[in-house]
Amino acid sequence: MVGEFLIPLLILAGLGLLFGIVLSIAYKQFKVYEDPRIDAVEDLLPHANCGACGVPGCRAFAERVVNEGTNPAKCTVSSPEGIETIANYLGVESSREEKRVARLLCAGGINEAHNLANYQGGMSTCRGEAVVVGGSKDCSWGCLGLGDCEVVCDFDAISMNDNGLPVVDSIKCTACNDCIEVCPKGLFVLMPISQKLIVQCRSLIEGDLAESKCSVACTACNRCVADSAPGVIEIINNLAVINYQLNELTSPVATKRCPTDAIVWLEGDNQFEQKKKSDLPLGRVEEVIEKGRYYQ
Repeated sequence: MVGEFLIPLLILAGLGLLFGIVLSIAYKQFKVYEDPRIDAVEDLLPHANCGACGVPGCRAFAERVVNEGTNPAKCTVSSPEGIETIANYLGVESSREEKRVARLLCAGGINEAHNLANYQGGMSTCRGEAVVVGGSKDCSWGCLGLGDCEVVCDFDAISMNDNGLPVVDSIKCTACNDCIEVCPKGLFVLMPISQKLIVQCRSLIEGDLAESKCSVACTACNRCVADSAPGVIEIINNLAVINYQLNELTSPVATKRCPTDAIVWLEGDNQFEQKKKSDLPLGRVEEVIEKGRYYQ
């Protein structure tokens, strides 16, 4: 009788021992070594998991810093002191990364862009309004002003101004990309903070028609092209486009004769801080006097 219970127990114990040995061998055989410094670097990161560094989360970024030598400064949320701490811990040099900020390619707020209707949908969001014939503005490319970008920003870097436009705080902005993804019009772009010359419009129509829809629309008049160094600006599909490969050649002169203020030079870090006043007559683009780069 005892044997009837003892034999199954011995079989089970033997199988358990056998499986334990197999698992132990498999663990040793297939064990993946992980550098303990990864845990240490992850602890030194801000744990924002915002993706601004280009990878999904702080753990993945820590792995790249340790295993691939990625510059710790690519974490745009960390303070300079925090980056220096990581670099000192790893015994590496942390080269400085130029700060990038989100810029809005639209200046057509409540006071500038013509409104065709008042949106009264149950979902008061830019995405909700965009699905209704593209939104309530006459310029179908413009900012809808309902603040989806403000809501999605985890760093409180975006606030809506009185003109219904999102203002990005360049100090708080971490270039996390969330505002870019949420904007249904694709109006946000990430730019190095050294890029001061910006076309705040994405119109694809020209002249009076563009200006009839928004008073700050780019009219493709070519004045900024004529006033800039060769190759800095060109008109593509009725819109002034800046070649930032030639950023060192950009200057405020390109904005002086813009009839609508569509192109601006940012003196401060944040957009919409000031309005420029032109001290030059609009003139024409055909007659050029090279000396002093003045165009009549």
